[in-house]
Amino acid sequence: MSKEVKVALLTIVSIASLVIGYNFLRGSNVLSSDNTYYATYPRVDGLNVGALVILNGIKVGQVKSMELQPTKGNTVRVALELNKDVVVGDSTTASLGGSLLGSKAITLTLGRNSRQYTGGEELRAIAATGIADAFQARALPVLTTIDSTLTRVNGFLNKDAQTNIQQTLVGARASTEALQKLITANQANINQITRNLAQMSSALNKTTNKLDKIAANFSQLSDSLKAAPVGPALRRLNATMTDAQTTVVSLNKALNDNTGSMGKLLHDSTLYNNLAATTASSNDLLVDLKANPKRYVHFSLFGGGKDKSKVETTKKPDGTTTTEVKKVEATPTVR
Repeated sequence: MSKEVKVALLTIVSIASLVIGYNFLRGSNVLSSDNTYYATYPRVDGLNVGALVILNGIKVGQVKSMELQPTKGNTVRVALELNKDVVVGDSTTASLGGSLLGSKAITLTLGRNSRQYTGGEELRAIAATGIADAFQARALPVLTTIDSTLTRVNGFLNKDAQTNIQQTLVGARASTEALQKLITANQANINQITRNLAQMSSALNKTTNKLDKIAANFSQLSDSLKAAPVGPALRRLNATMTDAQTTVVSLNKALNDNTGSMGKLLHDSTLYNNLAATTASSNDLLVDLKANPKRYVHFSLFGGGKDKSKVETTKKPDGTTTTEVKKVEATPTVR
């Protein structure tokens, strides 16, 4: 073999070794027979070639390459090199996530596949938001706001503002000193107020003890009332009320009964008419007695008088009147 052929073979072996070593350092094994799949993400901040591909917490592959696709909205197509024994299919998802240190990895999630992949297929990509991403998304607006606020504060604190703030601090110090002097001048009053508060607290404690005793007395009274025979007394009162109600019903029935004495007395007008006629007769008699007293009373001072007659008029209940002449004997002589 000539020297030129040996040099050429050595060059070819060196170049091959260099390519294989470079790819190995990048995380890609040229001589490996693993399967390659693809996943497309809108952005892959922090993801590098050689990053881990994890399934249930175990490394099952690595990122082989990343390609920017300008014709598809500048999305990134990531090539995933997986072990041959990992079975993926149409239900497998590739989630892009990160850690607090900023490193990114792709996590596979397997499901029930209706079709298994053999290599070269596109996996469903999920750009999951990690803790670091969420923290960065929340922190950046806050930091921007803080920066803007500090800029405004620096612009506000010019010489005039600093002078005003200094004067305000001096005024606050003077107010504090005046307040301290006022407290010192009224120390006696403050001590008296403190003693009064202590006495008031003591009086309240005594009042509290009295209230406790009153509460205990009320508790004993409640227990006594609970133990008292209230039930039998209420039952007797109820029986008495029932008897009274029965008596009232009987009295009402007797008053409404027209055949009884009380019913006739209340509902029959005969007694009323008789009383009215008697009253009328008595009135007529009194009127006649006043008008003609000699008809009824006769006095003789010197001897017996002669017999005289008297006319009596009687008014009956039916309204008719009768006149009757009666003989009146002479009264004895009063000497």
